[in-house]
Amino acid sequence: QVENVESGGGLVQPGGSLRLSCAASAFTLPYYCIGWSRLVPGKQREAVSCISKGDGRKYYADSVKGRFTISRDNAKNTVYLQMNSLKPEDPAVYSCTSFYTPQDPLRGDYDYWGQGTQVTVSS
Repeated sequence: QVENVESGGGLVQPGGSLRLSCAASAFTLPYYCIGWSRLVPGKQREAVSCISKGDGRKYYADSVKGRFTISRDNAKNTVYLQMNSLKPEDPAVYSCTSFYTPQDPLRGDYDYWGQGTQVTVSS
């Protein structure tokens, strides 16, 4: 694992917002798309969103479409995930993730990095 890759998690009320940051410089292997996956204990890891390295095309899981927005700052080599309208089903450990399949990156192979950042949604 790589330390200090992700930041921005925390506790928020339902309907609230958080912005996660990912230090893309930690990714040393070639990838097509960089973004986020999340893990809830006892469940399978879920690919959430990514932004392609080349043309900046954005991909979202159906569960977060319309609520989450991914972006990148090339100057800072950082990828962001703006999470709005957070729901009770969103809490998880969110990890920076590299994706390798151009056609459907969120369904293909991936590697997640760092220790992740915890997102908690509770009133």
